Amino acid sequence: MARPKKILNDPSKTVEESQEGLELAGHGDLMRVPGSTGIVRTSIPDGKVAFLIGGGSGHEPLFSGFVGRNLADGASCGEVFAAPSPDVTLATVKAIHRGRGVLCMHGNYAGDNMNFDMAAELARDEGIEMRTLRVMDDVASAPPERAEERRGIAGDIYVIKIAGGAAAEYDSLDEAYRIAAKARDNVRTMAVAVSAGSIPETGERTFELADDEIEIGMGGHGEPGVAREKLMTADRLADRMMAAILGDLPFRAGDEVALLINNLGATTMMELLIVNRRVRRILDDAGIKVYRTDLGTWLTVQEMAGFSITLLRLDDELKHYLDLPAKGFGSVSF
Repeated sequence: MARPKKILNDPSKTVEESQEGLELAGHGDLMRVPGSTGIVRTSIPDGKVAFLIGGGSGHEPLFSGFVGRNLADGASCGEVFAAPSPDVTLATVKAIHRGRGVLCMHGNYAGDNMNFDMAAELARDEGIEMRTLRVMDDVASAPPERAEERRGIAGDIYVIKIAGGAAAEYDSLDEAYRIAAKARDNVRTMAVAVSAGSIPETGERTFELADDEIEIGMGGHGEPGVAREKLMTADRLADRMMAAILGDLPFRAGDEVALLINNLGATTMMELLIVNRRVRRILDDAGIKVYRTDLGTWLTVQEMAGFSITLLRLDDELKHYLDLPAKGFGSVSF
């Protein structure tokens, strides 16, 4: 399979140059953390609970695109598909801390867990309180009894939205963490891919799929899913994915949910809408009400073709934070 074509300069400077471009596109609202690949808001109120997100680059607009009003105050970004170093995260923490502590959120990956935990220890040594929340919404990566082993994928988006609002409204780190954890505990996701993304520095694809194959349950970097099968219809695929998601929490008749259908990089809106059509019928038949729908590009894996489905079970408190107007970079607006 041919290598994807990329419009780059020096591939080893991909993240550095893209963060510079993001800072310039922010027109004064965004600033790179000096000497690092972190990016932060330029106007964070004194006394605010700071909210930090982060992980590997290559998933744009996640993570750096979600820095903004009622979203994150900063993002600690690693190289493509790689965790940020503790030093990058510490520098970003110090840039956003306003005296009320820092709520930190990242996906549940070994490298992120290790490096963010090290950064939290370094922050505590400097007198900064930091609480960390790991998102683990991928139902395909481990059974419910081992949920702590699950990967974090597009469920990140709803947790960021709700945690960002909570951190903006509360002056208590404990309260912001409580609300973010409630969102994390009520979100479930499954993803599929029909072609792989690639790593800009090497040009190599993260995995190989035959033209007539689909990977069901793949992870955010191309990690193996639960099955590799022949390509199937959109309706049959949605049926498979929704059965796994609905049975996991489990979601029940009478529940109210937010629905997010995410393009992994190269899938068209037309395809997402066809999937949404089937998902809505499944939810209607199950007696589950859709409170809001978010379709689009939120978490990508470079040019991977595929999509993910996320359901967040709601209560009145989560609805409030989900509905707060929020603005990140470019198309990141809720």
